[in-house]
Formats: sequence, structure tokens, C-alpha cells
Amino acid sequence: MKLQPASRKEIRRITLGTLVCDGILLIALFLLSLVGVGTFSLWPVLLGIFCGTVIAVLNFTILCLTVQSAVGMENRRKMKARFQFSYNTRMLLQAGWVVAAFLIPQIPFFAGALPILFPHVVIYYLQFTGRLMPKEPEKPDESQPS
Repeated sequence: MKLQPASRKEIRRITLGTLVCDGILLIALFLLSLVGVGTFSLWPVLLGIFCGTVIAVLNFTILCLTVQSAVGMENRRKMKARFQFSYNTRMLLQAGWVVAAFLIPQIPFFAGALPILFPHVVIYYLQFTGRLMPKEPEKPDESQPS
């Protein structure tokens, strides 16, 4: 299935916001290591952040594809089943990555696991700033005579 332009735009916004959060995480982990909280090795941290970001963006992309495919469905039971299957698959993907980030000793756990939360942070930020949903143009009040 091909992504619609609106979905591509949202995926691009989520990806960009996630990358900004990745930069903040990288700086925070570095600063924490300077004050003695943990150690900072650039390549393992970057690998963890990269893999977590790929999983997070893939999760959002699968969500967009699911919504696109379910929009035209007439049968509500099939639509609900599709959403439930997609949700379970996406949660399993994320949980699998978090477990992998915990078990792989070369990847710092927080560097690998936190990027999964960043799309949520970006969505909350867009919602808070009013950029998530475009404002509809105001219609003139027809009840009042001109």
C-alpha cells in the first residue's frame, strides 16, 4: 500500500521531531556522564538511539498504513480487528526492542529505549502548540444580519 501525501507529511513531522529529541537525549546523556552519572561512549549511544528511532518511526508508519487501509472498510468488526492486530503487532515490536536494548550489553538501555517515547512527545508538543490539527477558517455568522 502506498502512503498518502497527508500520511507522508505526518511521518516526516514525527521523524523530524524524534530526531530533535534524539539530539536532546544525546546531549543529556553526555552531560550526565560529565557529572558522574553513568559513562558515555559515543558509538554505542548513537547505535542505541538510531535503532530506537527506527523502531519508533516504523511504529508510526505502520499506524498510518493501518488507518489508511481501515478508512474505506464497511465492516466495523473487520476494521476493529485490523486495528487490534496492528496495535498488538506494534506493541510487540516495541517491547521486543526494549528487551533487546536491555539484553545487548553494548547498547546503553536508556539510549535504546527512550526514542520509542519520542513520537508521543512530538505529538503532545504539536497538540500543545496548536499545530497538530489545522485550524478551520472561520465562517461568517449567518444568524446576524450584515
